[in-house]
Amino acid sequence: MFFEPPPAQEERTRPPKPGWPAWSAPPADEMGAVMVSGLILARTPNVAITVPTIQAFSTGCLINVDLVTRRQTLSPDDFQALQLSVFPHMVTGVKAEQPLPDQLLRFGVRLADGAKATTVGQRWDRTQLPQDPPPGPQLSLLLPGMSMRSGDEDVGVTTWGLWLWPSPPQERFQLAVEWPVGGIELSIVELDGAAIAAAAQQAVPYWPESPQDR
Repeated sequence: MFFEPPPAQEERTRPPKPGWPAWSAPPADEMGAVMVSGLILARTPNVAITVPTIQAFSTGCLINVDLVTRRQTLSPDDFQALQLSVFPHMVTGVKAEQPLPDQLLRFGVRLADGAKATTVGQRWDRTQLPQDPPPGPQLSLLLPGMSMRSGDEDVGVTTWGLWLWPSPPQERFQLAVEWPVGGIELSIVELDGAAIAAAAQQAVPYWPESPQDR
């Protein structure tokens, strides 16, 4: 043989990465109960941000967000820049005690008692996340997926998840978004904490506990 398999080498062992802590993402062993929302969070000629559904879990709720961009009268370069700004973890220039970059897409919640949580300054490396629960509430922006849609190629749909931990109180609370480069000024809608709490009672474990597992 001219080309031969490489010789065996000693495998390097890497310490396992910690799992995502419960406060930073939905539980892996549970199917959240889906609530249809249909809220329009914000809309401009080039951008629409909607909340089609909310999934209620026993430990928190996942607010599903669709961010839709379309070119319309934008130049190809401006439209490309707008689409790249959809991803906050790729935006540079976010520094402590400095004005936030216009490109930074940011979400936040404010509860009835005034407690607030935002996605600004979120850490994306799970090795840097504390495993012990921090003071709540916490709002984590989960890495997105691209939604395939038919129609104009100059339209893009990105689906985000906003994980709110712990479960919100049974009161109405605010969900906010701001994205200056997308023309989105501070926009706020109200969500129903009582409805989310009721839906959470319908969350289903993927593997129900059996008597022999107890």
